[in-house]
Amino acid sequence: MPTKPDPDAAKAAPAGTSTLDLALQAVEYLVQQSRPAALAQIAGALGASKATIYRHLVTLQRHGFVRQDAETGRYEAGIKLMVLGESLRQRFDIVSAAREELMTLRDRTGQAVTVCAAIDAELIVLELIQGRTLIEFATRPGTRLAFHASAHGKIWLAFGSQERTAAIANGELKAWTPATIVTRDALLADLDAVRERGWATAPDEVITGVNTLAAPVFDHRQILVGSIAIVGATQFIPPVPDPEQIREVVGSAARISRGLTWKD
Repeated sequence: MPTKPDPDAAKAAPAGTSTLDLALQAVEYLVQQSRPAALAQIAGALGASKATIYRHLVTLQRHGFVRQDAETGRYEAGIKLMVLGESLRQRFDIVSAAREELMTLRDRTGQAVTVCAAIDAELIVLELIQGRTLIEFATRPGTRLAFHASAHGKIWLAFGSQERTAAIANGELKAWTPATIVTRDALLADLDAVRERGWATAPDEVITGVNTLAAPVFDHRQILVGSIAIVGATQFIPPVPDPEQIREVVGSAARISRGLTWKD
């Protein structure tokens, strides 16, 4: 749950921005909730009066960013956010170029398939297609992944910006599980191996019993623009993946890379 805004910080904000800040915080709060929220709940979470929050919600509702349940009076994120999010997601060449390959990769491996991109300073899941096993992953488009503790992240550290790699390696490496890499030397050694073989794994590093096998996607300039992966239980994707799984993931990434072109 978001923390309450700092009153002193609000006073120091540039004139004319605090109202917009609060409205955007309200939208973000509702998006993060698993169920509709009452007015008092939203106001309490954001540290504002119910009257102030109500005014923002009315405006947001008028523009389709928020909807109110007619029976309960509770609020939730509006469908317009999903429409806009989908439109924005389609602007990433990697998503449109990869969709058919992702479906094929899912069908050939039976595992869930994901595609990620580094946006600003974060690693974001752009697409997930559930596998054909009994396991369904809660990861959704928009999920943020840790660079040092995910196969996707290791791809971006191995083949992406050297400045980002140095910053991550020299910073705090959070331990998600006992298997997470938490030292600079161990991470850099792992990245060297990723560069040499062209693919990455992260067995048990974020969730015990889960592994991911990822490969890089490059554009025609040979610049990293995305990463794709299969995700599954370690019984299906072992710490050292089956050679056929590696061929499928690396081959799919290569075909997506060849299909990427500039779009005006």
